[in-house]
Amino acid sequence: MVYDDVASEELARWRRKVRKNPSMTSKLTKQWQNKFNGIIPEKVHTVVTTSIKNMVQATIYGTEVTSKHQPLEALTFQEQEEKAKALIERYKKTAALEGAGTGFGGILLGMADFPLLLSIKMKFLHDMATVYGYDVRDYRERLFLLMIFQLTFSSGEKRQAMLTKVETWEKDRLLLPDEDKYVEHIDWKEFQLSYRDYIDIPKMLQLIPGFGAIVGATINYHFLDLLGEVAMNCYRIRRFEG
Repeated sequence: MVYDDVASEELARWRRKVRKNPSMTSKLTKQWQNKFNGIIPEKVHTVVTTSIKNMVQATIYGTEVTSKHQPLEALTFQEQEEKAKALIERYKKTAALEGAGTGFGGILLGMADFPLLLSIKMKFLHDMATVYGYDVRDYRERLFLLMIFQLTFSSGEKRQAMLTKVETWEKDRLLLPDEDKYVEHIDWKEFQLSYRDYIDIPKMLQLIPGFGAIVGATINYHFLDLLGEVAMNCYRIRRFEG
């Protein structure tokens, strides 16, 4: 079996998983999470909201884009995927170390983990785009990174809707206005709400001194693993259906 066939089968399985309707357990978890949000200190919510707003704006405006983020050329698809998998493993370890360090210190360092982890995730996505041969100096490619992020850290119907947007991206990207006009209408609030809701429960456990180190390392490792899986499959969609 050629590599494209293997990747295509993995993509099909992943799509089925994303399109599955939310289970009763996930619905109950969401209800409990809404109650849990009410007891989280407001300053924690503020840190998360501000960090996500800054991350979205930085990505749109390209402040994370440097000369090192130039697309790799002359790689076969299999070589791209091998580099992508190696990149995922490297960033998973980086995120775990960061989570363990901030989680060990309790609430103050735990709060510092939010912007740090966001930075690691976005650097990872920039590098993934480079591996697959896309130029993030084009703001539309940076928008695609945000779509991957939203797809990863949303749940239920929102996640299914984001998958549909990824599937139609190659057509939709051609209809986007100039960068300045797009930025005028961006709504970052939806972005931060989906992300905050997704991470609240596990990340709040990281604020417990000592115990938080274990939680921080484990959760951050898992988040980067999940982000890597979604990113690979989003770029597979563009290869097979673009």
